Amino acid sequence: MKKQKSIYILKQSMQSIGGLEKYTMRLANAFANQGAKVTLVCSDKVPIYAKAQITTKLLPLRQKASFLKMEEFSEKAEILCMEDKPDIVFAMERTKFQTHIRAGNGVHKAFLMQRKLMEGPIKNRLHRINPLHKAILLQEKLAFEHSELKTLFTNSDMVKQEILSHYDVHPSKIQVVHNGVEWHEMEPEFTRWIEKRAVLNKKYSLDPTAFTFLFVGTGFKRKGLTPLLQALALMKNHHFNLLVVGKDKNIVYFQKLSKKLGLAHKVHFVGEQKNVSPFYQMADSIVIPSYYDPFANVTVEALAMGLYVISSKYNGGKEVLTKDNGIVIPSLVDIESFRDTLVSSLDYKKTWISSQKIREKVKHLDYSQRLSEITETCLL
Repeated sequence: MKKQKSIYILKQSMQSIGGLEKYTMRLANAFANQGAKVTLVCSDKVPIYAKAQITTKLLPLRQKASFLKMEEFSEKAEILCMEDKPDIVFAMERTKFQTHIRAGNGVHKAFLMQRKLMEGPIKNRLHRINPLHKAILLQEKLAFEHSELKTLFTNSDMVKQEILSHYDVHPSKIQVVHNGVEWHEMEPEFTRWIEKRAVLNKKYSLDPTAFTFLFVGTGFKRKGLTPLLQALALMKNHHFNLLVVGKDKNIVYFQKLSKKLGLAHKVHFVGEQKNVSPFYQMADSIVIPSYYDPFANVTVEALAMGLYVISSKYNGGKEVLTKDNGIVIPSLVDIESFRDTLVSSLDYKKTWISSQKIREKVKHLDYSQRLSEITETCLL
């Protein structure tokens, strides 16, 4: 009889319900469905949406500073795994010891380099001496280069190449598995987008004949809202709206910027939304001008809702785009070329036929298929 494999999944905190936390639960459930004995190791209480057969082990943290918490959790998790000796130690974040890791947050070293595009030299120097960044870089190196590491999963080839550029990792250890999407679960919302759009346009006082761009993200600066607004300001003769969904502590600054650029009547800030589906239903295209995104989840969510995607070349999600469903922004610095990209996308106003074609092309990215690639590799 085949031995039941024991798997410890390391995830420091599960308190928020963000993309990484949801992915962690999906992966844990996928392993459990394959007959593995799954234990979630984290520092705080695990949400109730875990399967009953998944157990938890809590490692309470005493430190207060975020970088010290990270180091404390890594050390405690390593001691626990050395004592319990599970067959697989699967890390969802940077920890010192694991047999498998998913680098869902990308490469911090690459991220810091990309920050130079949006921040001045003084702030860049401060980042170099910031204890949090120094701790993350050390932990990242220990995680990626650990001798016991068997497989390093990345969610884009972009991240794979960054790891190979910055760390001593053999290419054979890295496996690219693009982010999944709730393709089947999103079908009801997709099939109703035409009727919903009419209602929502009225609710938000939008002209239904205008082309509607969508921007979704938390942390508007890193997500590239500034160059997007600057590029749109060069399109004043075109008929469009921009919906900005998400939160930012400096949101007033961006509202003032849009007004200063003469876009106050075209840009609509709707704040953070628990359910983004209505905005996918309203929009013709989503713009993802991120300065760094290992693989923005909104890329595949938007495609599954039939939207044309305009992506930064610094978003790993660009790898699932084709000439029929999206386009890559050549530069976030050359605002005129950014403007030209946006203008070209106006030819892709969403229709029932076009949205169906775009959605169908990402059916293979359904979570069930993405997760099976990881579980099959680990359980061999």
